Amino acid sequence: MKLIFQGHDYRYAVEQSLLAFFPQERPVYEGEDPNVARVRLTAGKTYHTAVTELTVDGHSARGLSRLDVSGAADDYERERLLQRIVKLSFFKAARELTGRTPAWGALTGIRPAKLAESLLTEGLSSRAADRVLRDTYFVAPARRRLAIECARAGIAAKEDLLPEDISLYVGIPFCPTRCAYCSFVSNSVEKSFHLVEPYLEALLAEVDSAAELVRDLGLRIKSFYMGGGTPTTLTAEQMDRLLGRLNDKFDMSHTVEYTVEAGRPDTITAEKLAALRRNGVTRVSINPQSMDDRVLAAIGRRHTADDIRRAMELVAAADFPHVNMDLIAGLPEDSPEGFRRSLDEVIALGADDITVHTLTLKRASRIVMDQQEQSYADVAAMLERCSLLPAAGYRPYYLYRQKGTLQNLENIGWSKPGYECLYNIYIMEEVHTILSAGAGGSTKLVTPGVRHGKIERIFNFKYPNEYIDRFDTVLERKEGGKRFYDACAQHAPQTSGRL
Repeated sequence: MKLIFQGHDYRYAVEQSLLAFFPQERPVYEGEDPNVARVRLTAGKTYHTAVTELTVDGHSARGLSRLDVSGAADDYERERLLQRIVKLSFFKAARELTGRTPAWGALTGIRPAKLAESLLTEGLSSRAADRVLRDTYFVAPARRRLAIECARAGIAAKEDLLPEDISLYVGIPFCPTRCAYCSFVSNSVEKSFHLVEPYLEALLAEVDSAAELVRDLGLRIKSFYMGGGTPTTLTAEQMDRLLGRLNDKFDMSHTVEYTVEAGRPDTITAEKLAALRRNGVTRVSINPQSMDDRVLAAIGRRHTADDIRRAMELVAAADFPHVNMDLIAGLPEDSPEGFRRSLDEVIALGADDITVHTLTLKRASRIVMDQQEQSYADVAAMLERCSLLPAAGYRPYYLYRQKGTLQNLENIGWSKPGYECLYNIYIMEEVHTILSAGAGGSTKLVTPGVRHGKIERIFNFKYPNEYIDRFDTVLERKEGGKRFYDACAQHAPQTSGRL
């Protein structure tokens, strides 16, 4: 579809709205296309007005949205409001043309709970916030409830934070095999076993550097998360070495949760779990994605549902306080009833935290790269089966969306009260700094104690060999963290420590 803008250049806002209604279309800015959207933004004495004139397959519709933005607190807020009315004008035109309202209405961002949170922190009741999501953004009832419940969980988590609190992430970019849906930066150990030891040595050096930075800045670790890849691809000895170094170099006395992904059951042994427990790990994540052997085979897993059950027996015997399990709705060979059976079993296995992802078609995944003609099941019907979770005592506590997700739906974490993975809330709500170490890691620096504060990112190299070969550059980039906090201290000298 050709996009023509007048009075603005809010490409991202319009492109996301386009994908929500017309997932097969791609934005075009040059040349001709019979499908076209003209999106105009004008300023009057009081109101800014956005108008979208949309033509698709010979049919046309018009959408209009206007707003007084004179009360915006700053330029950031003003831009956000203008993008909102541009998106709403496109949404209204597309809804009229298609006769369809997406479950998330006009919301296209990856963190819909942040809007609900802002409404609640402004003093609105849950009922009033629900009306705004309904009347202004056209969000469906079930999604409104999800957004508001997750917003409340985020607000509660933030109330316990101090300005000097941060989270620490360590990445292990290795897996036994690569799953068909996966686009993460991970290497099969079958092909890259020779990189594991040199990678670990470089990672230990980055851990030392990061710990020095944390000490110098007077920061403290509130939550720790080791992800990947699959961290339990490492041997028990390697895990002991890495976690031992982390515990030696960082002060973990203020850390309220210590999480390691043990995602693949074919990497889990009693010896490895013992190494995790003696190094202080309090939460493990077992990620079956499905409890159906046909689905597991279709996504390239080399284990069965029985292997998952045996892994959970080992986890129970190791006496971890918290266990998370992940499922994916929309996988090849699955069905709504098959997904329900997986969900039933995960609940029965005793996970206190269950994350339900919606399959996302990413360009780097094998499902997309192989151009497989999958018969994707009705993923919306699968997500409806999550109504089982509240009845079993679970509540939604964080959610996010991704580009390319089937039917434009969401990923959502459910937990029993008091068992929330705080790291998930912290990274989704962008409430404090996430310091990352390892290949593919992205450090997210957040101005401490300031709502809508400045955010900067420092990226590590994606691939293990590049991370190893250019390690000096990795350490140089980490110095950006010191500069960021020094700048924060200059503007907020009243905060504690170096903050």
